[in-house]
Amino acid sequence: MANSGQKSARPIVVRPEIGYQLPVFDWSFMLGAPVPELRWPQSIHVFSRMRTDSQVAAMLDAVTLPIMSTGWYIDPNGASDEVVGLVCSDLGLPVRGADSSQAPLRTRDKFSFAQHLRLALLHLTYGHSFFEQVYRVEDGYAHLHKLAWRPPETIAKIDVALDGGLIAIQQHSTALSPRVPTIPVERLVAYVNRREGANWAGQSQLTRAYKYFKLKEELLRLLAVADQRNGMGLPVYTAAPALDLEDDLDKIRQDIQDDMDAGAEMVKASRAGDEAGIVLGPGAKFDLVGVNGKLPDIMGHIRYCDDQIAASVLAHFLNLGQQSGTGSYGLGATFVDFFVQSLQTVATDIADVINQHVIEDLVDVNFGTSVPAPRLVFDEIGAKHPATAEALSILTNSGVLLPEPALESHVREIYGLPPKAPYTSATKKDGATDGPTTA
Repeated sequence: MANSGQKSARPIVVRPEIGYQLPVFDWSFMLGAPVPELRWPQSIHVFSRMRTDSQVAAMLDAVTLPIMSTGWYIDPNGASDEVVGLVCSDLGLPVRGADSSQAPLRTRDKFSFAQHLRLALLHLTYGHSFFEQVYRVEDGYAHLHKLAWRPPETIAKIDVALDGGLIAIQQHSTALSPRVPTIPVERLVAYVNRREGANWAGQSQLTRAYKYFKLKEELLRLLAVADQRNGMGLPVYTAAPALDLEDDLDKIRQDIQDDMDAGAEMVKASRAGDEAGIVLGPGAKFDLVGVNGKLPDIMGHIRYCDDQIAASVLAHFLNLGQQSGTGSYGLGATFVDFFVQSLQTVATDIADVINQHVIEDLVDVNFGTSVPAPRLVFDEIGAKHPATAEALSILTNSGVLLPEPALESHVREIYGLPPKAPYTSATKKDGATDGPTTA
């Protein structure tokens, strides 16, 4: 009878990849970008212009700021203290659950995780955000010196393998650097929004808002023209009738034409001012005529475009309350719930990329590929609650929180109270303590 703990001998089947993902046509066209200006790399300039719109800027801030402001930590994940210490030191992040109140001793020439996160989130704007890993050797370890951002405007080509994997990126040459920089994939950290197949250019969140941004630009120009033309009314001059009908007919026509020419100059030169005024001859009239009838609701159309721009990232709540009778607390809470879920997904994608291509690479270089690696984790977005006096009282009375010095210092800080002054240990006979000591 064969040993049950022994593996049965069976042939190992090797199945190499047969198909491919390399695009044989423009991926951006297939992914909903039939407009030529939205195809990479032309789309980079379009998205940069869209960022100047107030509604688009508010939408991007609503997406990125909660992710940047949440807490980011290193989870040991079974790794040794040496490995965890190196990763925490190089990324400038605390261990989850440890005391994070101690600020780093020095920050100059150190990797800034907050700055990296801000630039990494630009992949939502442009579809992608690439970084080059730069190491330095110190104390016998290879330390992460920086993740050097490679702006989307500088990328000339994205090399992709037949299986859809990234090979390298090439940057444009410059006058200061005539060579073409080519950065291989092993040196890259690539954040790509909604990558499908071999499309390493990604999909910008602004793609779905582009048509409303374009329409809004046209409406704003039309609104400016309408205000300029109709702000004080249209100047209208009525020429005086001919005074002597017995004159030669040609002379009468010439007199009327001269009067109309003078009126045309008067209309063009009409301006408001302290000394502005018009002198008319007998029978002539000068009026400022407003628009008759109902004008198109241009502002309503602009508000509709703003609504759709916000809706493109599930940020409907940005427009609640801007008009009377619109929005409610319950409706706003529902919108925010969906929006926060989308932010959780974005933050999870960011953490996955850093875990695979920053932390694991750092551990591989220093300790080998078989050593357990820590993980980057973050607080659930929107899960923090304000530390109100009532909440602190309930938690303390229930025994969840202990009235320790660290908690007291934190409560004094968040409520703007002065720090606790030192007291003497001497007590008076009646049980009262002395006041604060003075030097």
